[in-house]
Amino acid sequence: MGALLRPFFRGLPVPASRQELDPFFREVFAPLQGSLDRWFPAAAGSPRLNVWEEGDVYFAEAEVPGLKSEDLELSVVGNELTIKGRRDTASEEGTTFHRRERGFGEFVRAIKLPVEVDSAQVSATLVNGVLTVRLPKAEAAKPRKISVAQN
Repeated sequence: MGALLRPFFRGLPVPASRQELDPFFREVFAPLQGSLDRWFPAAAGSPRLNVWEEGDVYFAEAEVPGLKSEDLELSVVGNELTIKGRRDTASEEGTTFHRRERGFGEFVRAIKLPVEVDSAQVSATLVNGVLTVRLPKAEAAKPRKISVAQN
């Protein structure tokens, strides 16, 4: 650790070298790899999502109040769903905001599903500001009963 930082940590058991620090950081941050979405909320302006599974279909539901279908672009590649959109600012020049909590501008949300989906069968609806995406599992991802031959 640099000489400038040592006075701040006087009396604390601070590792002196990178060899001592690396195992600590690997242990602390390893559980977060691949699951940062659980720990950190979506970026400002990005829609909040619910994703669930019913049988052979995944569903993703996003809050997109005020948007129309032409404001949204969805794509599926393999097991990743991407939702892109744009919220206009709707403010006039000379407007003074006293509070601004709703996001504006472009956003992108990409989520990985546990298995690949059949992109040809994906459908989406937009009702009352809620985008619902239906994502059927690909045939290869569905469970298949295998008969056992007897010799």
